[in-house]
Amino acid sequence: MIRTAVVAGYTGLVGRHLLTRLLDDSRYPKVIAVGRRSPAVTRAQLEAVKSDLTDLGKITARLAADDAFCCLGTTLRAAGSKAAFEAVDYHMVVNFARAAHAAGARRLFVVSSLSADPRSPIYYSRVKGRAEQALRETAFDTLHIVQPSLLLGDRSEKRLGEAIAQKLAPAINPLMLGRLAKYRAIRAEDVAAALVELSRREDRGVFVHTLPLPR
Repeated sequence: MIRTAVVAGYTGLVGRHLLTRLLDDSRYPKVIAVGRRSPAVTRAQLEAVKSDLTDLGKITARLAADDAFCCLGTTLRAAGSKAAFEAVDYHMVVNFARAAHAAGARRLFVVSSLSADPRSPIYYSRVKGRAEQALRETAFDTLHIVQPSLLLGDRSEKRLGEAIAQKLAPAINPLMLGRLAKYRAIRAEDVAAALVELSRREDRGVFVHTLPLPR
């Protein structure tokens, strides 16, 4: 089925890979990228819509699509404060979802976190969980939430803890079997691939996925 996709968070670790995959997918002859910065790639079927994602009401009509993909996210350290972190990982995520739904999207695909829990004592996890709760209330026909563990890949910002974890992952990942598989560090491109794989399904409802997806 031919569809139009709208993507937010396309400059991030997962979003960069997702945008490329969508542009290479014949099911999406038109891909809309909405954000503050211009996409790193240029394609005939790519339409860039400039927005800071805080007030999408004025551009809702330009977001008209069948499928919405959200890869927005930051860290407390990168954001600089709890308020700035919540502005991205809750408000921008929810604002984008609501605007995409208002523009006609009936399916939403979101990258969240394995630790997401609205009742968590950890602020990061609690915000992620609250965002998931809000997304469930947006009335999409289909909502797919993927919850990756530690993301592997080249980031523009350097994170010492993640750099160490990336070096250890090849040795530790094979030890995480069965129920522990969801805790494996995962490449950002594999998360993007999972989103595209889920977009090929025609099921309706709310689905939460840990990664890797079952084969």
